[in-house]
Amino acid sequence: MAKKKKTKKALQKRSRHENGSADEHVLDRLYGVIDSRKGADPNTSYTARLFSRGPQQIAKKLGEEAVEALIEGIRGDKPKLVSESADMLYHLLTLWAAIGVKPGVVWAELARREGLSGIAEKASRKTT
Repeated sequence: MAKKKKTKKALQKRSRHENGSADEHVLDRLYGVIDSRKGADPNTSYTARLFSRGPQQIAKKLGEEAVEALIEGIRGDKPKLVSESADMLYHLLTLWAAIGVKPGVVWAELARREGLSGIAEKASRKTT
């Protein structure tokens, strides 16, 4: 009986980590941690080091990670694609924090586009 409880608890814990709470996604939590590193010591925090180098360097690092994800996607190496995707998302969130873009604004834009075809959504954008 104790083993069943332990297994059930482990599944619930894993489910919370995989799905996050109903109100907060893992990306929102990660953004909070990243944002809290502003002004931290660059010698003790990789994120603080990125912030100290400025948005241009963060964007450059994001580009590098995106290329690495792209390469692993083309190769079809799922575990490496997962790892590179996580790196890419981390650096994207770091860029957002450096520039002052809150995740909720991006989530709202995604929600606005939900249900639209990609063709219709692109056609609705104003050309500049």
